[in-house]
Amino acid sequence: MLPRLKALFALVAAALLAQSAHAAPEKRKVIIDDDGFGLMQVMLLSSPEVEVLGLTTVSGNAWANRNTAQALRGLEWIGRSDVPVVPGATFPLLNSEVATERWEQQHGPLVFKGAFMKRWVEDTQQAPPPYHGPFDAVDLPGGNPTTHPADEIAANFLIRMVHKYPGQITIVACGPMTNLALAQRLDPAFAGLARELVYMGGSLNPRQVLDNRAAADFAREFVNNPRREFNIRFDPEAASIMARAPWRKITMVPVDPSTATQLSPALIARLAKAARPGVDRFVKALAPGFPLWDEIAAAVWLDPALVKTQRRLWIDFDSQQGAGYGDTLSWDQAYHPGMGEQAQDVVLAIDVPGLETMLTRLVGK
Repeated sequence: MLPRLKALFALVAAALLAQSAHAAPEKRKVIIDDDGFGLMQVMLLSSPEVEVLGLTTVSGNAWANRNTAQALRGLEWIGRSDVPVVPGATFPLLNSEVATERWEQQHGPLVFKGAFMKRWVEDTQQAPPPYHGPFDAVDLPGGNPTTHPADEIAANFLIRMVHKYPGQITIVACGPMTNLALAQRLDPAFAGLARELVYMGGSLNPRQVLDNRAAADFAREFVNNPRREFNIRFDPEAASIMARAPWRKITMVPVDPSTATQLSPALIARLAKAARPGVDRFVKALAPGFPLWDEIAAAVWLDPALVKTQRRLWIDFDSQQGAGYGDTLSWDQAYHPGMGEQAQDVVLAIDVPGLETMLTRLVGK
């Protein structure tokens, strides 16, 4: 009997090894921290390689309550209401609407102010932004969500998740950094427990690449202010806390690579044709003309081969209340001041056709 038992055990062991060899790889865990809901979320939610643990919302393009509602409705439209939406910070750490208006009186109007925006300074192709207060009732064009946000705040959710999955979670942040700063201040271990941070924000020296009116509109503010970008300018103190936190790895996607991209009518039509049911409704509602800011961040995380040019830089952001408030600060290794700023992989150019191909593939899954 003994030889037969040994043979049986050997067969079982071989079967288990074969099963393990062919087992599906573990999905990459991610939390999306953002001030809206767009193609970036659809990309990550559609990837078979990714497990989205939650969407955390923050004020930026609009107030947090509207962004939370948009995220809930977006998930409903694409059939992913299983993913929790966790409300985040309503106000920046120190910056405010009044402080921004006072700053503009001294230093000139900002091109875009997000939730603080009441009118465009110059004529533009985009419609005048609707103005809302931070606690106004939300009534979204096209209907409100029927689902509800999680009964938790974003900073606590972020902390809880990195402790539950230490070293496993990527945070993709494409809005102001308020939630991340709050989490870091509440728990100094927070950033170090994450696997990595990928964020869209900051600006080094972007230039107009595409030759059309929409591209010119978005590139014009960088001619005289190449270091200013909205996600950082909305909450510079939070951005500086984020940049100095001890992340294991940081990938920065500044404005620079986005000026070579555009959500053109032709691209929207291509995506709509490829989109699966539910996602097609979302795609058809997209406004054309915008650069693919957040989509670049998702794409280079999903496939780093899309990066054509990047630099290793030490990054911080100006939190002094002067003309450069919110501007991006950068140094090569030999020159950074050693005040806690961290080394970051800064994406400067990407494979644009590759990005568009990835978008088309993911909306169709």
